[in-house]
Amino acid sequence: MAYSIRISLSARRLSLLNNGRTLKTFPVGVGKSVSPSPIGVFTIANKRPNPGGPFGVMWLGLSIDHYGIHGTNNAASIGGYVSHGCIRMHNHNVLELARLVPIGTPVVISP
Repeated sequence: MAYSIRISLSARRLSLLNNGRTLKTFPVGVGKSVSPSPIGVFTIANKRPNPGGPFGVMWLGLSIDHYGIHGTNNAASIGGYVSHGCIRMHNHNVLELARLVPIGTPVVISP
């Protein structure tokens, strides 16, 4: 399977693709205007279950320092411009994503 992830900051949606076909979409919280999410092409660099703090049940680190896709302990923040640049997901959604995508999965973040 050739998974990839696409994140639309304006739509606040993360799409999981397999060989270019959308399998699932998830609502996400993204960076605030003062701390925007990075735009570009990255990869999943690491996975850390139960990272502690506000990161929920899973951290999927991106290939850009200090940014990742993670769960949240504040479910009400999903769908908004709320983070310090990371991509927030509901805990159950980030666990599902983490089970499916291997390290090295491409992640495209667009405006």
